[in-house]
Amino acid sequence: MQCKTGLQHIESLRDGRTVYLDGQLVDDVTTHPAYRNAVASAALLYDYQARPENLELMTFVPEGGTRRVNRCWQMPRSYDKLVQRRHALQAWARLSYGFMGRSPDHVASAVIGQRMGLEVFRKHGPARAKALEDYVDHATRNDLFLTYVIVNPQADRSKDWGEQAEELVAQIVDEDSTGLTIRGAKMLGTSSIMANEVFVANLQPLKPGEEALAFSCALPMNAPGLRVLSRKSYEAHAVSVYDNPLSARFDENDALLYFDDVKVPWDRVFVHRDTDMCRAQFHDTPGHIFQNYQAQIRLSVKITFLVGLAHKITEAIGTTAMPQVREQLGSLAADAGMVQAMLAGMEATGGMRGEFYLPNRHLVYAAQVVTQALYPRLITLVRDLAGGALIMLPSSFRDWANPALAPILRRTQRSPNFSSEDKVKLLKAAWDAIGSEFGSRHTQYEMFYAGARFVATAHSYRTFDWAAARGMVDHLLSGYDLAGDG
Repeated sequence: MQCKTGLQHIESLRDGRTVYLDGQLVDDVTTHPAYRNAVASAALLYDYQARPENLELMTFVPEGGTRRVNRCWQMPRSYDKLVQRRHALQAWARLSYGFMGRSPDHVASAVIGQRMGLEVFRKHGPARAKALEDYVDHATRNDLFLTYVIVNPQADRSKDWGEQAEELVAQIVDEDSTGLTIRGAKMLGTSSIMANEVFVANLQPLKPGEEALAFSCALPMNAPGLRVLSRKSYEAHAVSVYDNPLSARFDENDALLYFDDVKVPWDRVFVHRDTDMCRAQFHDTPGHIFQNYQAQIRLSVKITFLVGLAHKITEAIGTTAMPQVREQLGSLAADAGMVQAMLAGMEATGGMRGEFYLPNRHLVYAAQVVTQALYPRLITLVRDLAGGALIMLPSSFRDWANPALAPILRRTQRSPNFSSEDKVKLLKAAWDAIGSEFGSRHTQYEMFYAGARFVATAHSYRTFDWAAARGMVDHLLSGYDLAGDG
């Protein structure tokens, strides 16, 4: 077998993991009606890369490897390799129209970014650095689907993490010669239902005295004591693919992960009781940059899809030629172009860090700040263009099968460009993307996956070249005096 396939991935998920939904234990996530279509969509990613015509685009042979793996595991050593890797990630994102925010390339990007900064872990200790190096090699060679849980459950935000209620936040409760024992919760566990393993860390700042919380590790999803508490499944509540084409197939789910005295062997522990290293593993390595660069790659596909959706809506209701509608469509097209330009810019102005080529740090964070505000505005513009067309739609695909209703629907769901069935099909897809519970979750996700706005703007502030910007002002001011003489 040249590379991992969808069937192999589906088989790997039948591992006895402990998943709860609606108060019940899920026997098999690959067949359960709440998850099976999303699992199939994840499998499609691997089937796509395994096609002979896609092997070069999507995969490479890692150093020392024996089979091809997805390019998300590739650590680029030049600008051209970075762009080559991005093309593969965009191809994957197009399979879900950008709606799978935690596809396998996201956490892979995070961990290879940390691997590219291995010297930071070596300062923490050779054993932990060796554990991370070996784990990333293992995940790469096996083309694993990783999820991560790197933030703590919201409880009393007026208190520090170490002051929260007992056993709320995942922490070290015991350790011996074989490893650590972890108890408590982490979130958000997006795509944990369909992932092979979970990477556990602390992205939120910790302080001295919170050493029990200060760890990073990786575990298989079927680790004894690991419990996955799934949120409501939008897939389970989808009427049909015709009525809910996105939520019926691409609801990757989110989950709370509770560690009920989970044992972690030392060779899977990457940070041990070091509060500053929890920060450093993301921000002193390229880890945080690479995971958010991947997010912008995916978002470039999603924005393009939504802009295309907006244009088709205006065609369906016959407003495309109206000057004011053209103005709005032109604005949306400019937004899509801006996202693409920011992506190209962060690559073109990147640089070497040791042997690896990285995107421009500040431009990654600048893009995050811009797109956090852009996404909800874009959704509002699409709603404006659709108007009331999204409200009065047939209750479900079954209405078309009723001989008394079908003629009425064809008479009332008219379009200058589409059949009645195709108009409804388009508007159902639009509602699923922007107005359904699934669509609303995506708006919330795009606004906050990188943290609250003040977090994203703080990263932008931290990485901007203030010396150069202020230097220009100082140069101007130093060129004249009170009398105006230069």
